[in-house]
Amino acid sequence: MSIYLDSNATTQVHPRVVEAMMPYLTDNWYNPSSGYRAGRGAKGAIEKAREQVASLIGASPEEIVFTGCGTESNNMALKSLARGMGRQNTKIVVSEIEHSAVLRPTEAMAAAGYEVEQVTTDGEGRLDLGAFEEAVSSKKPGFASIMWANNETGVVQPMLEVCQITKSAGWSVHTDAIQAVGKLPVRVDEVGVDFLSISGHKFHAPKGIGCLFIRKNSPFQPMIRGGGQEGGRRSGTQNVAYIVGLGEAAAIMGEEAANGGLDRVERLRNRLEDRLIARLGRETGFVQFNGSRDYRTGNVAHVSFSGCVAAEMLPMLDERGIQCSAGSACMTGKNQPSHVQKSMGLSDERAFSSLRLSLSIFSTEEEVDEAVDEIVEVVNICV
Repeated sequence: MSIYLDSNATTQVHPRVVEAMMPYLTDNWYNPSSGYRAGRGAKGAIEKAREQVASLIGASPEEIVFTGCGTESNNMALKSLARGMGRQNTKIVVSEIEHSAVLRPTEAMAAAGYEVEQVTTDGEGRLDLGAFEEAVSSKKPGFASIMWANNETGVVQPMLEVCQITKSAGWSVHTDAIQAVGKLPVRVDEVGVDFLSISGHKFHAPKGIGCLFIRKNSPFQPMIRGGGQEGGRRSGTQNVAYIVGLGEAAAIMGEEAANGGLDRVERLRNRLEDRLIARLGRETGFVQFNGSRDYRTGNVAHVSFSGCVAAEMLPMLDERGIQCSAGSACMTGKNQPSHVQKSMGLSDERAFSSLRLSLSIFSTEEEVDEAVDEIVEVVNICV
């Protein structure tokens, strides 16, 4: 039996999503840009999905642009803002703990002559708001990009305050909400972000589909030009089946939030943490949880085991059917501490001893309990 505890890397496609997609992979395979009835049917399915995604985050349907993935969404927003402002006297502010899909593009912008500043976090992985406010300057045009929830620790950033600071300076703000949407309430009608990135495979849609929220009247320059699909904001024939899947996944996650499903996942995460402490709390500090305990998504436990090495633990856990990670899937195989953990001030030893255990709506109490048993066995071997 395999137990999946790596839902921040990707999630199982929901059976309802597969069912919703199938007609657009079989009978209704038409081009949604075609003028005849069958094509209009495919276009109608896209518009329904646009409404479903918009409903999940409190947006208007016309503010949703479908993309190929979250990385594309991040790049679209950042590059549009950079091109629109130009490199002359423009400042870009990001946090040190951003995903590489934000750090790499902004590093390229720095190399091209933009002023880019990375702001630190505190020991709990929360943005240093004082440093952020100091970095955001009303004397220069600019924009900020701050992730809503971290992909490794699940720590949630103070987005309301981030938006207040940036708006006071007359700046635009983008958020990588890829690890937040579907895991906690994300409402663009309550938090004034201008751009927000989503990736479907983080909440039970397939890989290869995402979207970008673009607030109405926000200046935007397309990264991909061509036939004018998606209102001219992202050209290319739309991937109807996957867009339908994203819409259905958004609807499912809205139902889960309304019916207590996300609360159930959080209770399972807390059970996992409590049982690890009960079984391994042999001495003070042996089991250490990383990141804020108060501001985090409900599905992630980021935990260090003193004296262990995650790179040794992972294959042993895999042999026992436990699928988890030491951090971001994008960092797998890189023999260096996570930049997220280093920003939090964790020692190399603690960083190298940490596991990311992330659950989903498919996780069960039985799986959590069995996973704890296996983790305890592996820790006792490694310590």
